[in-house]
Amino acid sequence: MPDRLAVDPRVAQMRLADPDHLYDRPFPWLAAVAAAFTFLQLVLVVPGSGLGWDETVYVSQVSRDVPAAFFSAPRARGISYLVAPVATLTSSTAALHVYLALCSGCGLFLALWVWRRLLPSAVLAGAGAMFAGLWITLYYGPMAMPNLWCALGALAAVGCFLRAVRGTTDGKALVGLGCGVALVALMRPPDACYLVLPLIVAALVVPRWRRPAVPAVLVAALLLGSAPWIIEAYLHFGGVAARLHRASEIQGGVGRHFAVDDQIRALDGRTLCRPCEVPWRHRSTAAWWFALPLLTAGGIVAARTRRPAAVLATLVAASMATPYLFMIDYAAPRFLLPTYALLALPVAECLRALFLAARPAWRPTAAVLLAFALAGHFAIQYWTLGHVVGRSRVARQEYTAIADQLHLLGVRPPCVVTGYDAVPIGYYAGCASRQIGGHDGSITADGLLAAARRTPVAVIVTPGHGAPAYARAWQQESLPPLRGGPALTVHLAPSEHMESTAAKRPSR
Repeated sequence: MPDRLAVDPRVAQMRLADPDHLYDRPFPWLAAVAAAFTFLQLVLVVPGSGLGWDETVYVSQVSRDVPAAFFSAPRARGISYLVAPVATLTSSTAALHVYLALCSGCGLFLALWVWRRLLPSAVLAGAGAMFAGLWITLYYGPMAMPNLWCALGALAAVGCFLRAVRGTTDGKALVGLGCGVALVALMRPPDACYLVLPLIVAALVVPRWRRPAVPAVLVAALLLGSAPWIIEAYLHFGGVAARLHRASEIQGGVGRHFAVDDQIRALDGRTLCRPCEVPWRHRSTAAWWFALPLLTAGGIVAARTRRPAAVLATLVAASMATPYLFMIDYAAPRFLLPTYALLALPVAECLRALFLAARPAWRPTAAVLLAFALAGHFAIQYWTLGHVVGRSRVARQEYTAIADQLHLLGVRPPCVVTGYDAVPIGYYAGCASRQIGGHDGSITADGLLAAARRTPVAVIVTPGHGAPAYARAWQQESLPPLRGGPALTVHLAPSEHMESTAAKRPSR
């Protein structure tokens, strides 16, 4: 009886000649990429980093120690649900960031893992490394922000879609598709719409991809993930249309806006560029951005038998980038994280093809040149990351100093902070943040005066700006500066609590 385990010598020769044979076991390679991603976050980003403005809003919704900040129309509660297991147990920012770093590493592994039957392990590992190596990805990995989770959900959803529309029914792929879309919808419902739209079109237009279950799963997952946002729209904003209208107002009016140049300038290390009327100082930070379309096109051409996957990933990436490039008038690099995650796949295909295109004798030289190019790219990314993380650490120190000074002045929990930067200052001080008007308008002047009769109330103003009329007669004190500017001013409401604290303070 012939040995069924024997391998024909010609087959063995072909396997050894195939570079993907070196990576025919995806688990160790994808696990290594995810572990490196997590390790770099824990070493480069987590130590000393604080919570930014948006993070304090999301975390405060589930924090055990801080009152919930006003939740404006554009936001969704997905990231609050994600941080709840830690935020409800401890107020430690470091613990929260470590938890999110571990979660994002696992999320990257799972998002790549669903593609293991579609792409070679070499392509997946390369795509994961390219995406995880961006300063944007590393910075937001441990941050309580939704954009990276939209990216991971979109990456997993597209992979599961391609598996679900193949000839044989893949029940696990349908479940994964639903979970990926629901995750994106839970984090940012508009992003989920731009994810689902091209997938539904593809499922209806491509004859061999027509599976009745796929569009049904896409729509159901979109509605399920968006359900909390939709319910909240009717409870607090007057319906979905009213919430979308209010969200558009807060975002400066969603319409025709060309923000491509804003996104390019934001790669300089700006987490938010609004308005983005700033000089483009370090142009090398955007070199990879200009190479991205060329590498993507090269990857689509090189993919050959895997071309449908590369094309679909590119189309979904373009769809999810559209509102942030052409419909709002400001920029933040995190908005395009889903696009970068999906385009990493054809980019990795292109780099692999460039290496294989070289003659065997020239491949060591090609590998060295490619390594030098990638080393230069990642060096710029880590240089930019260092500057961004440095600003985060300084901001944490400044907010902590302001919170400490407010505590010395008698503004202690339970308390209310309003005025300039009230949301993050209130979070660091353990106070509720309330604004009379603007995007976060959640109280009236009479409401603040009523609150001042039972709890400390602090109105923070910037130099050159007077206090509102209702606070002009209140006690005035100085606070440490923010962002290298002059000292801030705080007006303290008169109350028995404040007077007793002031009496205990040593005279200067």
